[in-house]
Amino acid sequence: MVSVDATALGSTLPQVVKPARYTGGEWNSVVKDWERTPIKFALAYPDVYEVGMSNLALMILYDILNQQEDALAERVYTPWVDMEQAMRASGIPLYSLESRHPLHEFDIVGFTLPYELNCTNVLTMLDLGGIPLLASERNDAHPLIIGGGSGTYNPEPLVDFFDLFVVGEGEEVILELLQLYRDCGENRNRYLLRAAETDGAYVPSLYEVTYSDDGTVREVSPTHESAKPSITKRIVDSLPPPPTKVVVPFVQAVHDRATIEIQRGCTQGCRFCQAGMIYRPLRQRPQEEILAAADKLLAATGYEELALVSLSSCNYTGIEGLVEQLLARHGPTYTSISLPSLRMDSFSLRLAEMFHGRRKTGLTFAPEAGSERLRRVINKNLNHDDILSTAESAYNSGWHRIKLYFMIGLPTETMEDVEAIAALVNELRAVGRRARGKKAELNVSVATLIPKPHTPFQWIPLEDRASLDEKHHVLRNQIRGRGLKLSWNDPQTSLLEAALSRGDRRLGKVILHAWQAGARFDAWSEALDTQRWWQAFSAQGLDPAFYARRERPLDEVLPWDHISAGVSKEYLVAELRRSLAEEATLDCREGSCRTCGILETFHRDPEAMQQGRWGCVGVQQSAQ
Repeated sequence: MVSVDATALGSTLPQVVKPARYTGGEWNSVVKDWERTPIKFALAYPDVYEVGMSNLALMILYDILNQQEDALAERVYTPWVDMEQAMRASGIPLYSLESRHPLHEFDIVGFTLPYELNCTNVLTMLDLGGIPLLASERNDAHPLIIGGGSGTYNPEPLVDFFDLFVVGEGEEVILELLQLYRDCGENRNRYLLRAAETDGAYVPSLYEVTYSDDGTVREVSPTHESAKPSITKRIVDSLPPPPTKVVVPFVQAVHDRATIEIQRGCTQGCRFCQAGMIYRPLRQRPQEEILAAADKLLAATGYEELALVSLSSCNYTGIEGLVEQLLARHGPTYTSISLPSLRMDSFSLRLAEMFHGRRKTGLTFAPEAGSERLRRVINKNLNHDDILSTAESAYNSGWHRIKLYFMIGLPTETMEDVEAIAALVNELRAVGRRARGKKAELNVSVATLIPKPHTPFQWIPLEDRASLDEKHHVLRNQIRGRGLKLSWNDPQTSLLEAALSRGDRRLGKVILHAWQAGARFDAWSEALDTQRWWQAFSAQGLDPAFYARRERPLDEVLPWDHISAGVSKEYLVAELRRSLAEEATLDCREGSCRTCGILETFHRDPEAMQQGRWGCVGVQQSAQ
């Protein structure tokens, strides 16, 4: 087995932008002896280096796998279009950064699947790596192709290309699958049959999908006794120790900072949020572990910023005390502390004051909707006065820029709700002008709701283009002036994302056709050409609107119904009905259990949870 020729690579890299994306050799990267390490695992991320290097899940798996004496884990990312062209012209296969071995020489290739529009990059990586695109064309001589990440909660559009999916959290199951490889070696069929019996593992080749005359899914049926009728996600009861000796990139990453996951899961129950549903239950990392990890992580990397990440970091129990201790330890060395997710309330602002000290640039908040009525629909518990007072306090405290995230296309939304976004933005602009004068800035981002699987909105349609265009027109006309910046999603991009996220197995041929037509980096606006995709749908006799813009009956079999996030469909239906009735559902930390199904799915005792052994109703006291 030979690594990529250094001479050929040396003549190629000067031709491309950011050649440091492709060199490897970074601080803290792990390079093991290729010949003496029996099991070779490639961790693949279907986007450019600087995006993939910001992915915490990949770093966690990299750390876990490289702790195994008989296994090595190496990283590989999608080369940008200029590097892909240069590699094809020079005959250079896609290679890992640590040892520069071609992808096809690994035993297992594990893809992180974070976003539907990355799907064609998966095919680019397989093809450049010398691996057949279709799982049906691979044999024992080829690597096993495994997918993980949030994209596996509806893996159906990608099943043609993967041997196995892991649904849920990977820290424990990755070691089980590694042990299975030790047991089965290169016998692919034996491995996949055994893997199908593993909790959280989905082997799509062992299932048959039948369709009704109207094009909807009739049934997803196991075809082998090893295959389970339903695949339930994997969870870890408590968060494993965080990696503290992470790879420091040569190219500035999207999130160029040290990162510690302080909790996993969220209790707020926003009805549009897939992450809030699929990452349940809430589990918090003990403060002592966070403090010790921060000491090691900052010492091992030299980063000057430490991010405390989760879906709702300001709700971590004892967050103020944690931040105070971190600042006491690391503030004197000019390390800044940040929380990527803040609520628009006085408590979050007080936390932000603690982090930033004199380095006050911008704050980011997500009201999501302009009217209180629509915020009740989506279960976003924010009132108008809180938003205004938080912004006023922020500007008066020295911040000059606030970024706001809103959504349109929400259930029951009217044009009055859209105009309420503009009215709120203009009120906030006036607040900022009074406090900061011409220095006050508001950056407003307006996304389109994509009704994602495993949320209460999974049955509703994506809004049609004409309506979205009209709403964008209103916002552009009403949000204008000095200090205001407005951005929004292209409706065509939203249509593609919704079709892929809500699709079935038939979309595999669409993805392949689009890739063969040149689709690359579809998550990047400068690279996406939706016409390639519409032609690919047409060539397969499919309509993206069927998947994206069709309201689905509550009794319809959904393509992802055999994948369980642990939250019951009954709960999702109830939340949809509460949404349409504009009824709030309290945060899971308040009062009695909301009966979402997590307890029953994983057979946990509510009393044990409240005592802190598992966090859902009442956060874990061990974090205090």
